[in-house]
Amino acid sequence: MTNKKPLLLITNDDGINAPGLRKLISLMRPLGEVVVVASEKIMSGMAHAVTIQDPLRVKLVTEEEDYKEYMTNGTPSDNVKLAKYKLLERLPDMVVSGINHGSNASINIIYSGTMAAVLEATIDGIPGIGFSLLDYSHDADFSHVDKYIVQIVRKVLDEGMPDDIGLNVNIPKVSDTPLKGIKVCRQAKARWVEDFDARKDPYGREYFWMTGN
Repeated sequence: MTNKKPLLLITNDDGINAPGLRKLISLMRPLGEVVVVASEKIMSGMAHAVTIQDPLRVKLVTEEEDYKEYMTNGTPSDNVKLAKYKLLERLPDMVVSGINHGSNASINIIYSGTMAAVLEATIDGIPGIGFSLLDYSHDADFSHVDKYIVQIVRKVLDEGMPDDIGLNVNIPKVSDTPLKGIKVCRQAKARWVEDFDARKDPYGREYFWMTGN
């Protein structure tokens, strides 16, 4: 590592105003030069979708010393691509995605825009980490995540990661119970129990709302 500050690209799939993203930004800014490229609206469940039939629009919303923030109408994968090939002067030293509101364990990783951003980073050999808190609430409590997120990011910045590897970090929802530490484990094998709630719109037309668990 040289004296040059590491360049950290931050994105998510819950949108630019999500509390989880704001928390992640606050943790990453002391660690290096930070560029945020995030979607103007929620993009959860977009997986690795990219925009090919509509124009991609980018707006610089904040510019400070060692910090820029862009808002786009694209997907998380679009955002990483835009950053790599248009918005950044060089490839980032790391892509950090999240903090997702909800688990990305097991089969969730297939659908996750948060983790798609990480995979998009690994295509170019860029270390990528996705962070998720097991709390789907917009008002999720992120107060206990600081130590672990900073520790993991610092370790990867200092030691690197093998090519084609991304980290999927899921943090339990706890209140008064302290976390015991960090454990590396295999991706679980599970699936959603699918269900669709049938409803009627004001004109009597049937539509469906995905539920399940």
